[in-house]
Amino acid sequence: MAKKLPQPTSPPRERAFLVGADIHGRKQILTLEDSLAELALLADTAGVDVVGELTQKLQAPNLATYIGPGKVEELKALAEETLSEVVIFDDELSPRHQRELEKALGINIRVIDRTALILDIFAQHAHTKEGMLQVELAQYGYNLPRLTRAWTHLERQAGGGGGRAGSTGGVGLRGPGETQLEVDRRSIRTRIAHIKRELEKVEAHRLRYRAQRKRSRIPTVALVGYTNAGKSTLLNRLAKAEVYVADQLFATLDPTTRRVQLPGDELALITDTVGFIQKLPTSLIAAFHATLEEIAEADLLLHVVDISHPNALGQFQAVQETLDEIDASHIPMVTALNKADLLKNPENARQVLKEFPKSISISALNGAGIPDLLHLVREELFEAYSPIHVRLPYKQGALISLFHELGQVERVEHERGGVVMHGRIPGRLLAQYSPWHAQSTQADKAYNAIEENDLEEA
Repeated sequence: MAKKLPQPTSPPRERAFLVGADIHGRKQILTLEDSLAELALLADTAGVDVVGELTQKLQAPNLATYIGPGKVEELKALAEETLSEVVIFDDELSPRHQRELEKALGINIRVIDRTALILDIFAQHAHTKEGMLQVELAQYGYNLPRLTRAWTHLERQAGGGGGRAGSTGGVGLRGPGETQLEVDRRSIRTRIAHIKRELEKVEAHRLRYRAQRKRSRIPTVALVGYTNAGKSTLLNRLAKAEVYVADQLFATLDPTTRRVQLPGDELALITDTVGFIQKLPTSLIAAFHATLEEIAEADLLLHVVDISHPNALGQFQAVQETLDEIDASHIPMVTALNKADLLKNPENARQVLKEFPKSISISALNGAGIPDLLHLVREELFEAYSPIHVRLPYKQGALISLFHELGQVERVEHERGGVVMHGRIPGRLLAQYSPWHAQSTQADKAYNAIEENDLEEA
């Protein structure tokens, strides 16, 4: 009988202690309790076991250790008692905070913040070349100002002038650790420049693809929403696709586009984008610029909200704030209140609908409400018209023709170098005209007043 080989075992998960601070006067969408619960989910997604948490109310963060000295001592005792290997702060720490905290807690305990945790999750879940480059760029941007921590052991080894093999001479009072730090920083800056060049190539390809889609006249819909709201499950339902789905934060990272049949034999391209989250690191927004442009260039946003979440409205607001940051808040939006099947009283979903614009209660999992959602998406894309006032240069002939072809032209004024157009266009086209929006002049206001009087008399 053949001898059974031992099965490989997964490495033990790290033990983590969470720390949250309630800063007086700071605007925060989630309560401290909910924010720490979300941080625990992030830790679990990253493969870390949470063994405890500590909170503190502060007027302002401590300059050296973020939390107060007494809390640092309490944290050290709790971390040692629970055999924690890493302490995770719910807010972004400065390099000094990180350095001082690790010094106070001891060499066996690492200190990271929410940003580092999210970056680690993104690194695990990025699979395309673009996604991996974007995550790497964000990681380097985050780690560059924190490099001094990595080389303190070299500074200690340098002592009072007793050199070290391989060190560079003739550097005055700088020790070998400092020299190595400079080399490392230069290396990272070189790598950052290389990644940016590679991302520019990817972005150029994306721009060509986007231009091709516009020529096809098939409207695009971007799925947006808080992480784990069910966007990928909805895309699978709408397009009969097989996008990876898991009950965890940031299960899918790389954007996926699928063609979807709408009522009336109309077509739309629907793109699943990265999930949003409160306190989304600025470095990630910057690194994912090209991907997030897919949202900003969409004809319609389909905002997926987990209606079963106790703070669904707060999550909705967090997404809206991020949309403002990437200049996408002007795009027409439909809201899908997902996971209605998890509500004990479905009547609650109908009551909540009033809080969200153009919303439909659905279950992406069992298909409830999907036909109504598709009808609403079609209506917004092909039947809903929005007022618009644009000043278009003559070289934008394609947009001028598109306005005449698909819009309702109310007034045209030819000027030197361009044309001013007033009227209404399908909401899905608003994003294409956004760079050319014109401010209303006194003449425009007078024209509108005359038009209103004519309507009243009629």
